[in-house]
Amino acid sequence: MADPTRRDYSLIGLDSRLAVERGLATAEWYKCPVDRKTMKELMKRSDGPAIRDTLLWFAFLAASGFGGWWFWGTWWAVPFFIVYGVLYGSASDSRWHECGHGTAFKTRWMNDVVYHIACFMILREPTVWRWSHTRHHTDTIIVGRDPEIGVQRPPNIFGILIQLFAIKSTWATFKKLCIHATGRLTAEEKTFIPESEQHKVYGVARIYLAIFAAVAVWCFAIGSILPAMFIGLPTFYGCFMGVFFGLTQHAGLDEDVLDHRLNSRTVYMNPVFRFLYLNMNYHVEHHMFPMVPYHALPRLHEVIKADCPKPYSSCWDAYKEIIPALLRQRREPGWYVKRPLPGHVEPLGAPPPGLVAAE
Repeated sequence: MADPTRRDYSLIGLDSRLAVERGLATAEWYKCPVDRKTMKELMKRSDGPAIRDTLLWFAFLAASGFGGWWFWGTWWAVPFFIVYGVLYGSASDSRWHECGHGTAFKTRWMNDVVYHIACFMILREPTVWRWSHTRHHTDTIIVGRDPEIGVQRPPNIFGILIQLFAIKSTWATFKKLCIHATGRLTAEEKTFIPESEQHKVYGVARIYLAIFAAVAVWCFAIGSILPAMFIGLPTFYGCFMGVFFGLTQHAGLDEDVLDHRLNSRTVYMNPVFRFLYLNMNYHVEHHMFPMVPYHALPRLHEVIKADCPKPYSSCWDAYKEIIPALLRQRREPGWYVKRPLPGHVEPLGAPPPGLVAAE
């Protein structure tokens, strides 16, 4: 294994070549045993759950947005815009994700419409992220192959904190929008976006920039930031819950392993969080069987949980592990949280699970 203190997370660097040479880019991943009939039932798509959850999402957006507009200029507007911001800047993340997989709705155009709306809200270019996420699932947390490793080693704690307000990602996205609007891609993007899809990237980048320019002109014309409070700014002030959820997925866990039970977490969450997150808290299940719709993930969890590490009982339970892990990885980039697998017996005198250093 490459020295973890000098990992190269670039898709065109040393670790990218090493991943290919070691067969990590083409190897088979472990999957928990599920009988064919059960898997066929779990993979069945339906418009009903996604229509219900999407209409609720839009209704909550409309109600909170109306409250923010009605009480604009008073402190009463603050709680309404907090709710609006979370629904816009955080709940859109899970909608982008599920509709990008094409599993949220049975009807394709419904997936596509919600996908594009959510992409704009969370400021992710739809074509770029569709192919980026495909690679993320093909090579999950394989260094040099996965373009979506959110927490690299050693962790950038300051970068994580400012990302609570989407500062880091928005700055990076706007730089790329400007590149894409001129009809160009970065060298890394060329490694996972097919040539036949690249023209879509350029067109969407120009549309996004035009919308943001129009909102800026609107704000200037009326002498108020109110339009931006509905379009654009919620990406900043409402994304903190998306970051909160997202860190539970892979942060602090192992890299370069071909078993999602070792690089992903399943965390039990309350119904509100599960609505916002669309059941992505069942993250081991989702990565192992990505074509199972979000509404079937709790059932899939029950089917395979005996073959998986013990789920985290709450977000607090997960963060009790994540925060110390990231702080330790600042000092020891090669260290990671080792998840005990069912039936695995630690040798006599071994450290407790979750406190095992990488070899």
